[in-house]
Amino acid sequence: MLRFGPGSGPVVVVALPLFEEANRMRAFAVAILRGLADRGIAGVLPELPGTGESLIPSERIALSDLRAGLGAAARTAGGRAYSMALRSGALLDGSVALRRRWHFAPQTGEELLRALRRLHRHGDAPGYGGHRLPDTFLDELPDCHVEPARTLRLEDDTRPADHRVPGRALWRDAAPDNDLALAALLAADLAAWVRACEA
Repeated sequence: MLRFGPGSGPVVVVALPLFEEANRMRAFAVAILRGLADRGIAGVLPELPGTGESLIPSERIALSDLRAGLGAAARTAGGRAYSMALRSGALLDGSVALRRRWHFAPQTGEELLRALRRLHRHGDAPGYGGHRLPDTFLDELPDCHVEPARTLRLEDDTRPADHRVPGRALWRDAAPDNDLALAALLAADLAAWVRACEA
């Protein structure tokens, strides 16, 4: 777990997107957390089971384990926990005990399943973009919904949102990249939202 900002007060817990999008957006999430820390709000970026440096292989991944891992991170972080879920990370925070939820470009379970199937059909790597995934995990996705949250989207995304921001869809890039201007906008929105929730 990476931790930023003060050791007390509200804590923002990050749920990265799943699979390859996590690699593309990790540095971006860290930039947002650094922006929050500059504004006096703590943040944590956990490694969830079957992701990142976890010793659990992706072929044993389960939504329940991912959600339990996020919940454990929120409890370990202490303070009053808020989620910051990016893309398919928004599928993980619904069952976690949190003060409130904040989502950026949330992706439904059905949307994630379609993206994984495209990877499986057209990708060069074996499995799903190099990830071997159990059928039980894939079978859960169509019924996996996003819980109500403060929702931000990019300006060209026409789906419902509380606020729209200019920037690039980093999850579509072929290689990991960053957008520091977008990260600063999101950190400012998150900080103002957390303070309003705390008031």
